[in-house]
Amino acid sequence: MRYWLFKSEPDTWSWDDQVAKGDAGEEWDGVRNYQARNFMREMAVGDQGFFYHSQKTREIVGIVEICAEAHPDSTTDDDRWECVDIKAVKPVPKPVSLDTIKSTPELADMVLVKNSRLSVQPVTQDEWDLLCKMGGL
Repeated sequence: MRYWLFKSEPDTWSWDDQVAKGDAGEEWDGVRNYQARNFMREMAVGDQGFFYHSQKTREIVGIVEICAEAHPDSTTDDDRWECVDIKAVKPVPKPVSLDTIKSTPELADMVLVKNSRLSVQPVTQDEWDLLCKMGGL
């Protein structure tokens, strides 16, 4: 299993919106960055990810699971763009803020710290374990 982080502006698509989709999940569509698209191509059903609210709150708020591997993004006719489907698994009891992540030395090399603009990114096993612990999981 691999781990990921999915960033979304809560005004556009929030954790509550994701939860409302239930087990059917939802396409993680609209990504127009080649590196983020390539990460989605690496994902497998059952991989898990953090759901991160960007912009205002900038914090990890939930855990999601890949429920469909990369396929054409339904929001465009351009066949360069693909997406995965994700479903909500559980909320993070104590959301972990970007400021907390940045102030944790063990997370200094995390993609979120080094390349904060990337909307879909990998998370290492060690980062995953530490962030789950920090979030009360």
